[in-house]
Amino acid sequence: MLSGFYQTPRPNTVSASLSSFSNLLDNHAANLLGQGRLEEALSAATSALSGLREAVEDDPAELPRLFTGLQVLAEIQREMGDVAGSEASYGEALEISARATIPADEVAHVRTQLATLLDFSQREAEAIPLYEQAISDYEALTPANEETAAQLRNNLAMIYKGLGKFALAEQHYLRALETLEAKRGRETEEVASVYNNLGSLYYTAGFPDQAKEMFTEALQIRSKLLGPDHPDVAQSHCNLATANHELGDNAASIRDFEQSLRILELHLANEAVSYEAVSLDYIALLENQGEEKKAAAARKRLDKMLSTLD
Repeated sequence: MLSGFYQTPRPNTVSASLSSFSNLLDNHAANLLGQGRLEEALSAATSALSGLREAVEDDPAELPRLFTGLQVLAEIQREMGDVAGSEASYGEALEISARATIPADEVAHVRTQLATLLDFSQREAEAIPLYEQAISDYEALTPANEETAAQLRNNLAMIYKGLGKFALAEQHYLRALETLEAKRGRETEEVASVYNNLGSLYYTAGFPDQAKEMFTEALQIRSKLLGPDHPDVAQSHCNLATANHELGDNAASIRDFEQSLRILELHLANEAVSYEAVSLDYIALLENQGEEKKAAAARKRLDKMLSTLD
């Protein structure tokens, strides 16, 4: 099995709803956050929260404002890399949502942000129930926010894939794909990414035929959408090469590797790591096929191309 295999990364945040952003942007700390003035934003949010906590003691009707303030603080802490602080602020906001009337889309957003925070802190198991609930939240809105739910299904599917729960991962990928194709059309990068990730799932689960089918779909969409020389098209060629090798079609595998390398050379300054990984798999395949001269030439070219970056 070759190592040069790529899946499309999941987003580590999901955009807030319009109403959520509207509330946040009315807040001075949120404005500072939007300007990238993080230290000032943190100071402003901390000061505002102190006043809000006092206000809530006198009047519980102020709880929604405290919820918003905690949401802003959590976003600032997240941007500053304070994972523990951000987790605590999001968690407190969710506790408040259980005893105050908070718009459902804002609660869903906070739950989503906490899920992605835990997910990208390698605490995937803790993120799962938050993702599941957030998906239900978005789909229960009137009207339902199905596109955001689909994004979350993609994230959740990646976690289930990593845990070896392939059936659950497939279920969420297919639901995400169905929604995104219906809402955005087939020829979009979001749809291509889900096809690509489905291919990675089938490949890992030991179904190279299905993997090839999904990778081919992703390649067709990306080629039409992005043009033949985009790095994402190179990714799709590489993935197809890996699936074809698994299926024993090494001639096709070599062609796809060569296409991938051709494209990556055009973007070498930004794609050096991928170029080296794909080259090494290509060389390994050539050696495995007894094409020693071609493998030696490919290794020489790899060294030459990487030397241009020094």
